[in-house]
Amino acid sequence: MAPLDDQTVLPADDDVIVSPPLAADIANPSANGSDATLDSSQTGSFAGNTTRHSAFPPIDDYAFLSDCETNCLIARNGSVEWMCVPRPDSPSVFGAVLDRSAGHFRIGPYGQNVPAARRYLPGGMIVETTWQTETGWLVVRDALVLGSWHNNEERSKTHRRTPWDWDAEHILLRTVKCVSGVVELEMSCEPAFDYHRAPATWEYTGKVYEQATATCDPADGYGPTLRLTTDLRLGLEGREARARTRMTEGDKVYVALSWSELPPPRTWDEAAAKMWQTAECWRQWITIGKFPDHPWRGYLQRSALTLKGLTYAPTGALMAAATTSLPETPGGERNWDYRYAWVRDSTFALWGLYTLGLDREANDFFAFMSDVSRRDGKPVPLQVLYGLGGELTLEESELDHLSGYDGARPVRIGNGAYNQAQHDIWGTMLDSVYLHVRSREQVPESLWPLLKRQVEEAVKHWRKPDRGIWEVRGEPQHFTSSKVMCWVALDRGAKLAVLHGATSYAQTWQGIADEIKEDILAHGVDARGVFTQTYNGDTLDASLLLVPLLRFLPADDHRVRATVLAIADELTEDGLVLRYRVETTDDGLSGEEGTFTICSFWLVSALVEIGELQRARHLCERLLGFASPLKLYAEEIDTRSGRHLGNFPQAFTHLAQINAVMHVIRAEESARTGQFQPAHNPS
Repeated sequence: MAPLDDQTVLPADDDVIVSPPLAADIANPSANGSDATLDSSQTGSFAGNTTRHSAFPPIDDYAFLSDCETNCLIARNGSVEWMCVPRPDSPSVFGAVLDRSAGHFRIGPYGQNVPAARRYLPGGMIVETTWQTETGWLVVRDALVLGSWHNNEERSKTHRRTPWDWDAEHILLRTVKCVSGVVELEMSCEPAFDYHRAPATWEYTGKVYEQATATCDPADGYGPTLRLTTDLRLGLEGREARARTRMTEGDKVYVALSWSELPPPRTWDEAAAKMWQTAECWRQWITIGKFPDHPWRGYLQRSALTLKGLTYAPTGALMAAATTSLPETPGGERNWDYRYAWVRDSTFALWGLYTLGLDREANDFFAFMSDVSRRDGKPVPLQVLYGLGGELTLEESELDHLSGYDGARPVRIGNGAYNQAQHDIWGTMLDSVYLHVRSREQVPESLWPLLKRQVEEAVKHWRKPDRGIWEVRGEPQHFTSSKVMCWVALDRGAKLAVLHGATSYAQTWQGIADEIKEDILAHGVDARGVFTQTYNGDTLDASLLLVPLLRFLPADDHRVRATVLAIADELTEDGLVLRYRVETTDDGLSGEEGTFTICSFWLVSALVEIGELQRARHLCERLLGFASPLKLYAEEIDTRSGRHLGNFPQAFTHLAQINAVMHVIRAEESARTGQFQPAHNPS
């Protein structure tokens, strides 16, 4: 039987929970992972703004929780400020990250907003927050509950993939223990359905005060049923459910928010058991991975857990990020909805998981791709992105009633890029498939027709302009990186054909791959031997850092070295890499943007490839220092302030971090063994 006290059964517990932050942590929080960062009321939200108070926490202050069906963001003050149910791309029920009145769910000490410490419990997705008040100490643990597979009497209405041993229970569980003294605890749950377009109505559904249910009038919009169950005494105040109590040393309480027919815990012991089983599920998953015995191991594990948390288990889809409309430019218009499955982002993410031996997610994702590539039994062209359930149409709209994060508007839902032409998607997918199947030395018969269609699409379109890897909203152009990815599609397609025994296809496709390479080298390289953003242009683009990583050219080719060093020296701000210069690229938007963290991690890997190991390690150490207090990354970093920008957490960034870190580690090991084995080697 599982232990019942969740404050004692999980590792590394009471011996550290009451340690106050060190002065050095406060002075330099990003360098060591301390949570003792200054809040935005002290520093301003972004660089150059040190006096204006912001009501919004810094993006990198949020904790990320997932059960692989739902996810949420929790602010440092203990407030859930982003959560969409039943799916991550459903309308929000808590949306305070986009508007301070758009719903929250907080539990913590009365009148206090800054905890003493916060961390993930090792090996999983449980957040522990330690509070110190003037009179006592409190420990709060938060988790989206996982348990044994529960669809045993009736098949799931959402799951399309092979069932695993464990499954989401559709419960956000919060446990509290007073470990010293006396602390006044308060709880406030104020949902705002349908992105704050539909009001919540609470009513008691328990015998006394232990349970209440929130619903919205269907006439007012979409809204699930939320059930709040606790051993506190609930009070209902308009759209808010509240509770308050004075806890003394040894007191324990729990609060469970649920949204399905699965039973929530009814006692503390049941809540503690669910917390334990959730930890065990995550530990079983992470134990499968192969992590080096290295000081950077913790970063690799957190990135792997984050990528897993961004999967949608019922279909196998993998989200680009958990949020919408967190700004790439402070206060600007570069705000996008990333809660969907991009073929590119998803397949790149599989690179990262594959590098760590966590390749089982690839099976589900390729099954998802097989689903979306057929309609009514007939093949259809691959799109750039899909809904998590395989939806094809993701019309973009704006939510004018929301203020946006720190005033950044518009707030967008949906994504107009779903029907763009982006010619890199076939190469990214085929490269991931090749990585996945080559160790098995055969291509699954069910997968071959899908792969063959993607190669044929690349053959059909490689000479045409597109909108590129960055999904620019200007006019289509001949982006060099798109041509490189079309070469990847033909090169990997030929290799897959060899594995499949289709030698005639292999010969034909390899011939076309050679033709594409000749075309790129003739038109995509400038006079100084540097790969350019577009054919016959002179603009740099960070996506060309992929040239050596994808084995388009060997790392010792003079054009590779020239390109990597040109980007490192000319396309950086304070040493971190931009995607491109906005003043020289027609991306259809106005305003500046921060440095793209995935590009900086690509630069780390590329520097290793060309033998600049010391420079690569220095940049890698710096990037790891920019990680959030919980080792998470958004899309961009403002180099002046260190603040994260864009949607959070970002799959693209975490997968690139895994590959960069492993590149550095393996290169350093090769100094002893004499042979370098890159983290990602499709040769």
